[in-house]
Amino acid sequence: MGRAPAAEGLYRLLVSAVSDYGIFMLDPSGRVASWNEGAQRIKGYSANEIIGKHFSIFYPAEKVADGFPDYELEIASREGRFEDEGWRLRKDGTRFWANVVITALRNEAGTLIGFAKVTRDLTERRAAEEQRLLDAQRVAAAEAANRAKSEFLASMSHELRTPLNAIGGYTDLLSEGIYGPIEQAQREVLERIRRSQHHLLNIITDLLNYSRIEAGQLSYDVAPVPAVAMLDAVAAMIEPQALRKGVAFLRGPCPPHVIARVDRARTEQILLNLLSNAVKFTPEGGRIEVTCTRFAERVAIRVRDTGPGIPADQIEAIFEPFVQLGRSLNSPHEGTGLGLAISRDLARAMGGDLTAASAPGAGATFTLALPADVGA
Repeated sequence: MGRAPAAEGLYRLLVSAVSDYGIFMLDPSGRVASWNEGAQRIKGYSANEIIGKHFSIFYPAEKVADGFPDYELEIASREGRFEDEGWRLRKDGTRFWANVVITALRNEAGTLIGFAKVTRDLTERRAAEEQRLLDAQRVAAAEAANRAKSEFLASMSHELRTPLNAIGGYTDLLSEGIYGPIEQAQREVLERIRRSQHHLLNIITDLLNYSRIEAGQLSYDVAPVPAVAMLDAVAAMIEPQALRKGVAFLRGPCPPHVIARVDRARTEQILLNLLSNAVKFTPEGGRIEVTCTRFAERVAIRVRDTGPGIPADQIEAIFEPFVQLGRSLNSPHEGTGLGLAISRDLARAMGGDLTAASAPGAGATFTLALPADVGA
């Protein structure tokens, strides 16, 4: 029996020292009867300022108008305990988000002698939860916008391809003399129409491919393919372009045993884009060289040119969609700026990558790294 007062004193000391929780007593009417260090830290009142005042002082006006503080005591009295989360007020009038637990205290005869109230400041946790929710909403909105954009691009691409294909078809019929003989000057005009039609189709194809990649709608038919076979296929299309511009097109080493596991059509699309860019940006009298090697479980196909090169701070930017270095309204370099973005996405989707190395005035080297056929 003699140790009870000591134990009670120790308990009071423990409660008063807790700084993370506001722990205090209310009398049966709801007036503050005790006050610990944590309550002072959270609410801003000292014990001398708050003891004897009704605990409704901690509640925003709208809560008081709803009769909420007294409701808490009513529930705690009837059920023994009440718990809630909501806005509470500090001494300076600012709000904080609190978790509140009120427990009814009764003596041995069952008479209500007061309430124990524990308050935790959860403002930071609530702010973090709200931020997570906001971030999730932003991500969902961005994904929805991307889907809408991809669907729009796909729809418009299909709509535009139909009349352009008709233009190409009728141009071919006119060129073949189906509708009567044509003169050389007319033939030249028709050739210009055909080139413009091809150019527009290429732009639309880029847009369509990009929208499909973003939407995850592309499929890949992966199989072992000799690198030299893919280079042979694209060289047949690139060599005439290089010849017309006066650019030397060189085929460096590419042994037949260098075999990649890729989708051949997608890989040839990447190579055609890289080589077309090299021709586009290499001035007359320059040269382009393409080689292939195998190292470990990778096949590397490199395209080098003697063009103007790329500034170091722009190396990654060129792989962003719709980016073209040095492009302006008067620029001779046409296109959407999607080619390299599409090429890198295709390479990565096949388990490879596309990188660039360059320096202004020193040309550029693009390296297409692809998974090697380990059985080769």
